[in-house]
Amino acid sequence: MALAVGIVGLPNVGKSTLFNALSDAGAESANYPFCTIEPNHGVVPVPDARLDALVKVIQPKSTVPTSVEFVDIAGLVKGASQGEGLGNQFLSNIRSCDAIVHVVRCFDDANVVHVAGKVDPLDDVEVINTELILRDLQSVEQRVQKLSKLAKSGDKKVKAQLAAAEKIAAGLGEGKSYRALELTDDEDASVTDLALLTAKPVLYVANVDESQLDAGFEDPQVKALVDFAASESAEVVVIAASTEAEIAALPPEERGEFLESAGLEEPGLNRLIRKAYALLDLITYFTAGEKECRAWTIKRGTLAPGAAGVIHTDFERGFIKAEVIAWDTLLECGSEAAAKSKGLLRIEGKEYEVQDGDVMHFRFNV
Repeated sequence: MALAVGIVGLPNVGKSTLFNALSDAGAESANYPFCTIEPNHGVVPVPDARLDALVKVIQPKSTVPTSVEFVDIAGLVKGASQGEGLGNQFLSNIRSCDAIVHVVRCFDDANVVHVAGKVDPLDDVEVINTELILRDLQSVEQRVQKLSKLAKSGDKKVKAQLAAAEKIAAGLGEGKSYRALELTDDEDASVTDLALLTAKPVLYVANVDESQLDAGFEDPQVKALVDFAASESAEVVVIAASTEAEIAALPPEERGEFLESAGLEEPGLNRLIRKAYALLDLITYFTAGEKECRAWTIKRGTLAPGAAGVIHTDFERGFIKAEVIAWDTLLECGSEAAAKSKGLLRIEGKEYEVQDGDVMHFRFNV
């Protein structure tokens, strides 16, 4: 699925360092503002212990994980909504993303310049959020102007759209993000085409020094960010981006030893990738056989024919039914044949809503 997560934040907070660790795409990372101009793209495999477990049991010839795309967007500064620091270009890059990972600097380092001259996570968040809100306000005010002229005709539909746009503009004008506004489904639908920046789901990343990892959410800088994120029902992932970059640069066989020495069960990036994947409201189903075990990405709530269509459009067009078994049930049985003999392999039709972790085979005819 062509869904992307934009990595945003002030300059020099560790966005490109994090991106390099995530994607190993070689994005330039340096200690000066606007090191990144054009957005970097990286498609990252989603770590999934369920797929690993299925592979151990089935032992296929090949394994294909699902993935999520990350986009490293240049640092925003105060005044970005007015074009400061190439802000117009950078904000447009965010608009094309489906969700936002907001990297916030929570570490002190005299060798790494902070554009504001001090480390204050909440101030940093406010700068970014304010610029996103101001850009959204510009978009909605333009919509209000256009609808105001059209509403003179007396068209009830246009008048309703105008009222919705005016309500949204008022909320944004009060400094509220679009996500924080209480809107009806019709009001929400009236501005969907604007792809408002503050309508996108957000995950905050507290970028810390390795020495802060043990404290986790109790670190004072991190706790301030966690409390703020909770106020808007968002989550925080604590990451030491520089350490993650070191881990990613190691040969695979050496990473386990490094993690153990650092007291980590897994790279923090794994948690970030899974959280970002969930942020897009995505789930995973599997196909499993001797030739291949593969994870497939679908939106939550997708029905069986739509899930089949992710593999091939013919599967959806000629869908007849699906054979379904939960991944953990398949593991308990040891094989699909054993699951069938125990009556645990279900047959589902066109109205079946695929569940996260389903193992599926589709029957179709075109």
